[in-house]
Amino acid sequence: MNVPDALKTPGSAGSTAPAAASALSFRTAGEDDVPALVALVESAYRGEASRAGWTTEADLLDGQRTDPDGVADVIRAHGSLMLVAERDGEPIACCQLERREGGAGQPVAYFGMFAVRPALQGGGLGRAVLAEAERVARERWGAGEMHMTVITARADLIAWYERRGYVRTGRTSPFPYGDERFGVPLRDDLEFELLVKPLDRPPS
Repeated sequence: MNVPDALKTPGSAGSTAPAAASALSFRTAGEDDVPALVALVESAYRGEASRAGWTTEADLLDGQRTDPDGVADVIRAHGSLMLVAERDGEPIACCQLERREGGAGQPVAYFGMFAVRPALQGGGLGRAVLAEAERVARERWGAGEMHMTVITARADLIAWYERRGYVRTGRTSPFPYGDERFGVPLRDDLEFELLVKPLDRPPS
């Protein structure tokens, strides 16, 4: 399942995170990681357990956030991968990156399926994962921009991304009402907005 343009990432084996989470290591996920990654994403966004962190969508959506087929599709697809952040060999955060064609022949990267274990949120781990995703997008694909879509009702999350340099575009897309692969909406005004951040080009 491909989350409606709002949740995916690639990785770089053996790289280390910024100082905000110095004990982290990153690697690209394989198919053996699918069960753990599905559980991680679900724990960050759905159900009462997700309320231990601030990224929960429990007041907006019920049902699932993703499923094994959706995560496996990201891992298998060409130009797409899941980046896993580990501490002591245990996955504690993840995201998806996908290479897409941009304007003037320069690729862009799409960022999604971003999840941090609820009890570890608020300590800089999310910033470290986002920074690593941006680095990978630049160095692996030469991406000039990072794109993501965020539910417009998530003002706190949008503000977090704005502090990291992302800009609201005003370009919205509808939530896929009626498709429970993406969750069961608890309100009727959900939509996504595209956020964009220019990325510095890698050294030549």
